[in-house]
Amino acid sequence: MFKVAWKNIMHRPLTLMLNILLLGLGVGLMSFLFIMNDQLKEKFDNNLADIDLVVGAKGSPLQMILCNMYHIDSPTGNISIAEAKPYLKPNPAIFKRVVPLSLGDSHNGYRIVGTDHSFVALYNGAIASGKLFDKTLEVTIGHTVAVEGGLKIGDKFKSSHGFTQDEDQLHDHGEMTVVGILKPSRSVLDQLILTATSTVWAAHEHVEEKEIQIEAEHNHEHDHEGHDHDHEHDHEGHDHDDHDHAGHDHSHHDHEHHVHDLSREDLISHEDKEITAMLFQYVSKTNRVALNLPRSINDNTDMMAASPPYEINRLYSMMGVGTKALQVLGFLIALVSAISIFISLLNSLKEREYELSLLRVSGAGPGQLFSLVIFEGLILAFIGAVIGLLLGRIAMYFMASRLDISYGYDFGVGMFGLKDLYILLAALALGLLASIIPALRAFGLDIHRVLSGK
Repeated sequence: MFKVAWKNIMHRPLTLMLNILLLGLGVGLMSFLFIMNDQLKEKFDNNLADIDLVVGAKGSPLQMILCNMYHIDSPTGNISIAEAKPYLKPNPAIFKRVVPLSLGDSHNGYRIVGTDHSFVALYNGAIASGKLFDKTLEVTIGHTVAVEGGLKIGDKFKSSHGFTQDEDQLHDHGEMTVVGILKPSRSVLDQLILTATSTVWAAHEHVEEKEIQIEAEHNHEHDHEGHDHDHEHDHEGHDHDDHDHAGHDHSHHDHEHHVHDLSREDLISHEDKEITAMLFQYVSKTNRVALNLPRSINDNTDMMAASPPYEINRLYSMMGVGTKALQVLGFLIALVSAISIFISLLNSLKEREYELSLLRVSGAGPGQLFSLVIFEGLILAFIGAVIGLLLGRIAMYFMASRLDISYGYDFGVGMFGLKDLYILLAALALGLLASIIPALRAFGLDIHRVLSGK
């Protein structure tokens, strides 16, 4: 009966293609959404790192969390060390760990994070080769940066202002040197370039000096247009400018080589400087001071405190509305496919009554005709479900490359798992449901009426 059922299905290729296409699209959409949700949740959970609080500049709490924990958004701004000072000081009774972050630069799309060694400990990172950064312009890179970015120990590069690669935004304060590579951690650590806070400050200080110099040159040219100077005077002024410029380069060169990695005490002493954010781990989540800290910061300072678990749950709820709507759409497409299978089997049954009657005369019982139609429905559902699961992974494959480029996270097509089995069983259940009524009609077929032509 199974072989006959297969022959009957292949005898109607257009109907076969329509049913498989409908069911495949519905199953593919649901499979894609399950894969996407599972991988996003895995990325978010891996990067929570038991961080209890993020403090940064006022703005959107969710944006601050996405930027400073997941590194997929822009900073809300900077905070002064003068204001952050009370929280940067070690307080072992309240804080297990406080990690400063300075953001704003990148290299080939990989973000550069100015911080200290506590950031690596936050994600249980470990050195694969080389060492952690110790001095200004030394960097330690994540596993993905090394593998996909093509960097190795000893390589030098210039950072770029902003989070996208732009030759016009390259800093010329000096080249950074790779001194270490981290082991894979399956966290955001794999995607980052870590360096000392002083490196970020040096780069941005030079940008400010350059902007001031450009503005001064622009004002000088403007004054030159308004006054008539002789060529000799201009030449002398040009020499003077060259002398000043050389002096500027010399002072900057000295500055660049005399800035060293900052200890926590040194960091706190630079009250005129800024950082982007601080990441907190509490000693105890039930500590009264810790529980009241976010409200105290939000009410009494120019900074903003946000709870990562709360904001991520809020993000899940926002994403959940759209995801559920697409899942419902996928289910409706699959349901339409089941209706299509039902109609095609019913119509096929009417056309094949004589053929089925001959099977009865040849010795086939009512139960065998029943199983014949059931097999047809199940075969159609199985083929459609398998194609749908493959379509879901093909869609995820193309989406993964776009997500890698946009967010720097390593997404994959995923392994076949329990959810795929549930989807397959659900599709088979729809095929069974669609074939029940046609199978019952085949079971009760009146062979005398059909063969007599009445």
